[in-house]
Formats: sequence, C-alpha cells, structure tokens
Amino acid sequence: MLKEIAAIGLLVAAPLSYAQSSVTLYGIVDTGVEYYNNAASGGSFVGMPTLTGEQPSRWGLRGTEDLGGGYKAGFVLESGFAPGTGMLNYGGRLFGRQANLSLSSPFGTLTLGRQMNMTMYGLSSADTIGPSIHSIASFDTYLPNARSDNAIGYMGSYGGFRLGATYSFGRDAAGPAGPSATNCAGQVPGDPVACRQYTVLAAYDGAQFGVAASYDVMHGGTGAAAPLSNPDYTDTHVVVDGYFVYGSAKIGAGWIRRNTAGLNHAQSDIWFVGANYYVTPAFSVDAQAARYVLRSRSDSTLLVARLNYLLSKRTTVYSSIAYMMNSQYGNVPVAAGGTVAPGRNQLGMMMGVQQRF
Repeated sequence: MLKEIAAIGLLVAAPLSYAQSSVTLYGIVDTGVEYYNNAASGGSFVGMPTLTGEQPSRWGLRGTEDLGGGYKAGFVLESGFAPGTGMLNYGGRLFGRQANLSLSSPFGTLTLGRQMNMTMYGLSSADTIGPSIHSIASFDTYLPNARSDNAIGYMGSYGGFRLGATYSFGRDAAGPAGPSATNCAGQVPGDPVACRQYTVLAAYDGAQFGVAASYDVMHGGTGAAAPLSNPDYTDTHVVVDGYFVYGSAKIGAGWIRRNTAGLNHAQSDIWFVGANYYVTPAFSVDAQAARYVLRSRSDSTLLVARLNYLLSKRTTVYSSIAYMMNSQYGNVPVAAGGTVAPGRNQLGMMMGVQQRF
C-alpha cells in the first residue's frame, strides 16, 4: 500500500516539477528637448517634456509561469516616470501603468487589477503616431491613459479575431494630480454605480489589414474630479478604426466619439488618418492629420510629422514637428502637457532619444 501511495504522489507532483517560470525586467527611457510658441502665459517654451516623448518612459517587471495543459499564470508591475525630474507619473503611483495578475488558457486571458482597458487596445493598431508628445492625446488626455483600477478583464483570440472586455468596481483611485488621475476610487458600500466602468472590444487583425471597435463607459463619484463629480454622470468613448499594410508602409484611420453626460452635456469627435513608412530597416517616417470638433464651441486641426533613426536595436533618435490650428475659442495645445493661448495656432518641435531595455 505504501508503494502505491508513493507512486500516486509522484504522479501528482510530476507536472509541478516541469513548470517553467520567468521574470523579465523591461522598460523605455525617452526624453529630449521640446519647443512650442504661443504659450498660455505668453511667449514660447523651451525645455524637457514632463509627460512623454515619442513614448512614455517606464520600467516594469513581467512574470509568467507555465502551469501545463495550455494554462499560464502571470503578473505585470509597470511604473511610469518623467526622466527630467525622476517624478512618478500616473497620479504619483509607483505602478501607475499596470499592476495585475493574469491566468491564460486556450480560451483566453483573465486579468485582475489595474490594467489597460479596451479603448487602449482599440486604438493601438490604427493610431500610427501613438502616445507621442504630438498626437491625438492633445485632444483627449484620457486616450493614452485608458487604464482601469480594480478591474476584471478578459481577452480572447479566435483566429484573427479578438474579443475583450473589462469591468471596474472603482476605475481610478489616484487623487487629481495629472491627466490620468481623477480621484474616483469607487467600491462604496451601498452604491453599486459610483466610479464603475466597463469597456468592450471587437477586432480583426490580418496580414494586410485590420479593423477594431471599442465602447467605454465611465461613471462618476461623489468628490471625484469634474466633470464626473456625481455617480449619475457618465463619460462615454466610442472608437472605430482600421489599418492597411502594403510593403513597408502602413496607413491607419479612425473616428472617436466622446459624450459627457452630467451637469453640462458635451460631445466631441476626433477623425484621424496617418501613415508609417520604413525607408530602410533603420529609418522610418511617420505622419498624421487629425481633426477635433467640440460641439457648439470650438474646433482644432493637428498636423504631425516624425522621423526615426535606429542607432541599434535598442536605441532610437527622433525628431517630431507639429502644427495645431485652433478656432476662435479653441485652446488645444500642440504638445502633451503644454499650454496655448485661446484661439491661437501653435507650432511644436522636439528632438529626442529613446532607449529600450
């Protein structure tokens, strides 16, 4: 009997002995010098960016463990920071970009914790400029910060199709310090609506083209940052976009509708079209045009061009130039974290360097 029990114990323990696990340290440090004119206080600005360069600076830890049978457990802890000062971004949180656990299976991935939501995934393939200093993020600072606290997320891949969703019990626990912090922690006993958020995604990615659509609804909370200072107030984003690949070129275009329903209703639309082209494996050109319309108030148009040169697999130097055209009451800055005098057009430039590890 003892031999049989020992044999069963060995069989149960065998899969555990073959489990593979790994932890990876990774990151991006990206900074340079930027310039823009017609600042809100008058004159021009020359200095180092505080929010982003070509990509936001970050470092993180990613771990995975193979559980066998197609199942994996994992975690991500990711911190964003400003290289110019060393300060933490994302509301001053140590792991403000991501802090989550996940379980992957043949049926998809379930993620728990602070995570990127489906608005981020919906934009990632078609937005050729991305979360750069000169980008559509100037029109809506939520777009490069589309993350949710206290969230349950799912992402499944079925051939070229992706289906995903997140549900947050309290979408943003950080105080109002920076564009990604709105002081809406939620999870209030007796209030099932305060600071809740849900997002959904349907997408297709093929060798030559892809399309995506996402829907994102945020609820407000008592004491949260305006305009969502009441649980009955909502902020909704709809994203519809796509891209086409031909040789070394990629063209992306899309539409973003935002509706804020609260004390005052506001509706805006963003249309964008852009392209990436690799002249050589080391040298690429990016461009994008975007149009922003805030109903019954103002409109703005952004033109961006960017050059990138890879000094190595990990180090890139780049230059970005952009021009923002504002209507009479428009006050959209050309650069992330910048300011502009109302009704003024604005020229922005940046020279930077990025290293990945």
